[in-house]
Amino acid sequence: MKLPYGIADFHKVVTQDYFYADRTSRIASLEKAGDHLLFLRPRRFGKSLVLSMLENYYDLARSDQFERLFGHLKIGQNPTPLHNRYFVMRWDFSTVASHGDTRAIEQALHDHVNVCVQGFTDRYREQLPQVSPINPDNALASFHTLVNAVNRTPYRFYLFIDEYDNFANEVMAAQVGVRPGGEDRYATLVHGEGILKTLFKVIKALSSGQGLDKVFITGVSPVVMSDISSGYNVARDISFRPEYHDLCGFHDSEVAGVLERIGQECGLTNTQVAEALAMMRTFYNGYHFGYAAGPLLYNPTLALYFLDEYWRDCAYPRKILDDNLAMDRNCIEYIARLPHGNELVTRALDSTDSILIGELANRFGVEDMLTATRDQPFLASLIYYLGVLTIAGGDSMGRLVLTIPNLVIRRLYVERIRDALLPEYEDRETARRAADTSTPAVISSPCAISSSPVILKCSTTGIIAGAMS
Repeated sequence: MKLPYGIADFHKVVTQDYFYADRTSRIASLEKAGDHLLFLRPRRFGKSLVLSMLENYYDLARSDQFERLFGHLKIGQNPTPLHNRYFVMRWDFSTVASHGDTRAIEQALHDHVNVCVQGFTDRYREQLPQVSPINPDNALASFHTLVNAVNRTPYRFYLFIDEYDNFANEVMAAQVGVRPGGEDRYATLVHGEGILKTLFKVIKALSSGQGLDKVFITGVSPVVMSDISSGYNVARDISFRPEYHDLCGFHDSEVAGVLERIGQECGLTNTQVAEALAMMRTFYNGYHFGYAAGPLLYNPTLALYFLDEYWRDCAYPRKILDDNLAMDRNCIEYIARLPHGNELVTRALDSTDSILIGELANRFGVEDMLTATRDQPFLASLIYYLGVLTIAGGDSMGRLVLTIPNLVIRRLYVERIRDALLPEYEDRETARRAADTSTPAVISSPCAISSSPVILKCSTTGIIAGAMS
């Protein structure tokens, strides 16, 4: 068995026989959902693999590989007429540098789009008519020229934008709470004639019968989209639609199936396999997206980290938290610096004081966040989008109850509060020694928590993680 930890290349996953949780049955529904789709999920939740799957499905250059790539999957049993009928291009805004002044960021975005245009031209050289040279100072002109060329062919153009809000969010997060007025760089990018707003205006214009047929955008939150909405008001947000609740993430049954195979290869007993599943539920399960009822989901990156380590060593990983997800603590720190944010972070850890909101806000910009009052749902909604709160149901008044999804994310909250209360190294060491010398509660299940101080002990691993509450 091969587990695709850190791999977001659908072609590689399928052709090299990695484990793949089939989500291709949603392709037909996505085609009917609209021509400009926005899909939001937390960082490292599998969005890039979904885009890669769609790229491979629609790419006319892979028509001879369709059976190999999709024949054994659900869509292969009943493909749509549009498979392999598109020129496809993908922009990945997570690779756009966010440091430097506004001009440097704009140039980085131009460079990224131009690189994608050049790669596209090289890839489809045989199918494309003559294309004008790239304009190094104006990637929007380069892209416009390319779309015009595609419009002279029998095929259509499908644009994929991955992490559309990444570099803009990094610009904003680096400034909020650091120095007054620091959000000006962000505003320059998304307002007026800012490069990001202008870019999406061009995309919208080229979709009006000029050759750009479909656009699929992924990101973390709707904040940037709200700030550029006047330039791109055609996107349909499908993030809350029940049919796409599990477009990313793993079901409990899928994780259980992988653990069963690991148990067979490692010679583990059924009890050991069941114990490992109980541990994964505690640490990694618990995400719920949208308003409709549905099963809880595992963060796929966290789950694959555990499964890959477990499979390689036939033993639990020494560290329950994948270092690649530890950066999510920065999200909590960012929220804490916003107005009323610190109060919200503290409340999230208090089981006696639930976070309740009427509904998740999906159209709010940076200005709303920076001027939010205590009762406005913007910050709670933002924490939900970032993946450090999730929907746990509703109360008798019909309000949504937001809660921390699992123990790994709870640890990030605790660490943030610990460092805020105990900023000095010596104080943290004193707290750590106090936790180490405390006696954990007697437990019968694989993992249990005692309080004051918070102690987590997993009996099967001998791992004890402590942090002052």
